[in-house]
Amino acid sequence: VSVHGVCGAWGTLSCGLFAEEAFGGVNGLLFGGGVSQLITQLIGIGAFFAWGFGASLIIFLIIKVTVGLRASEEEELRGLDITEHGMAAYPYLQSLESA
Repeated sequence: VSVHGVCGAWGTLSCGLFAEEAFGGVNGLLFGGGVSQLITQLIGIGAFFAWGFGASLIIFLIIKVTVGLRASEEEELRGLDITEHGMAAYPYLQSLESA
């Protein structure tokens, strides 16, 4: 999230600050365009985050109800590689069971 969400939000917000009419038809706040473009960009950021949160929430709720989001404690201790694939991913390392 910090890479895509924050950087994407900054890129979108910076259009409201640094836009030049020669490139996009409007000026940003720092080029004499006023706050209208900045407000438009803020609305876009808010809409994107609301959509992303809502869609993710629905997907995670469906997963939680159907197959579950967590492995059992026993599966975690045994190792998900063994539980899911039937073999150890790192057989040369000592397992928790033999430690």
